[in-house]
Amino acid sequence: MLFRLITEGARGRGQSSFPLVDDDGSLVGPFGLMLHAPKVGLPLQDLGSALRFRTGLGDRTRELVILLVAAATRSDFEWHAHAGPGREAGISPAEMDSLRAGTFSSQDPVEASLVRMCETLLDDGDVDDPTFDVLQEAVGAEQVLELIVLVGYYRTLAQMMRVFRVGTPDA
Repeated sequence: MLFRLITEGARGRGQSSFPLVDDDGSLVGPFGLMLHAPKVGLPLQDLGSALRFRTGLGDRTRELVILLVAAATRSDFEWHAHAGPGREAGISPAEMDSLRAGTFSSQDPVEASLVRMCETLLDDGDVDDPTFDVLQEAVGAEQVLELIVLVGYYRTLAQMMRVFRVGTPDA
């Protein structure tokens, strides 16, 4: 059931930037790991699908956050999986380089607050009041919560793949 949900759901309907199934029929990246514990894998994949396809976050915002997490956690798989969607969402090659180097900045005050929030969440799990206030005023409590969960979800995937030594599909 879980295999089918992953391969036939939103990811499998052409909305993935990489093949979900390897030549040997196994699921690629974190999805294969989810099969080891279906009772956890099922809600985890559903959360990921909700975060990718059913939130109010714009494509650029979502991909910026995912790439920030990928860079901070040194998750080659997530970088590989989201570099293409990031470019499609309007992240320039120079911005991609700065995201990877941990030097990304934005002239847009909301995006700058978003980046600060993500970096702070990744560093110590909290956000200062001014950053929170700017984001809540700009995007609302629902999207602030979606951002927090997005950071945690992709951090979880990175950790799973690090512990199980899952690399990029072409590695």
